[in-house]
Amino acid sequence: MKVVLSPNPYRDRGLKAALKAREILKSGGVDTSLCLPFDLEQGSGHAELPRDLDYRNMQDELERADILLCFGGDGTILHAARDANAHNVPILGVNMGSVGFMAELEHSELDMLSQLSKRKYTIEPRMMLDVSVRRGRETLYRDLALNDAVITKGAVARVIDLIVRGDGVHIYDYSGDGVILATPTGSTAYSMSAGGPIVEPTSENILVTPICAHSLHAKPLVMGRDRIVSVRIGKLSRKTAYLSVDGGRAFKLCGGDTVEVRRSKSVTRLVRLTDHSFYEIINQKLGRA
Repeated sequence: MKVVLSPNPYRDRGLKAALKAREILKSGGVDTSLCLPFDLEQGSGHAELPRDLDYRNMQDELERADILLCFGGDGTILHAARDANAHNVPILGVNMGSVGFMAELEHSELDMLSQLSKRKYTIEPRMMLDVSVRRGRETLYRDLALNDAVITKGAVARVIDLIVRGDGVHIYDYSGDGVILATPTGSTAYSMSAGGPIVEPTSENILVTPICAHSLHAKPLVMGRDRIVSVRIGKLSRKTAYLSVDGGRAFKLCGGDTVEVRRSKSVTRLVRLTDHSFYEIINQKLGRA
């Protein structure tokens, strides 16, 4: 078995957790390699990075990997999902952040990594969304979301007008700060903060959560997995709107643009070592127990 270790140096200071994990895995006969989620030159001035380690190229190592082991928060896992999916490699997350809904282990539970060498783990698939932006007949943008695609207004405090459709049928239109198009995995992220429902992450649904809607009828929706959801941007004179997928770089939208999401053929595969119930996790993470 080969495991690629990918620590976020801003979370895993000095790569202490990653190096401890490497020793645990090596003691079980697991082959490991160390890959940073960004170029060493870009982060070395701001993160504590040991210089005497053999850092490998992520793409090269994933070609022969069985598991990608990430150290960080949910953002680290979201970033890693793009590379892992391209090589059909499952992801195991170790939470070094504050919440970490997608992480399987806390950094205090690293000893459980010994189960990998014994093949004592399961794989849990998570639905993803294909995201695109159309301007007239031209498709300007495509991306893949594990959590969500978020349309928001610019910094100027003016609402934007949005028209939401499902399979081409009008659902509602409203003015507001934006809308979140989320997967069940993303239901506990921004969507929940905006008043959306919590959905079991192994479900397959598309969630539509308006952000500060100036309307009584624009409510959160839980839609079937095979729906095609589109959001058309209204006129934006002296206003701005942006699309961000999984918290990534914002794409500027123009009036009349249509953002479309649908269930992707791609899935993110997460490694499970524990049998924690989803309800136990949300109680623990959200402080209700």
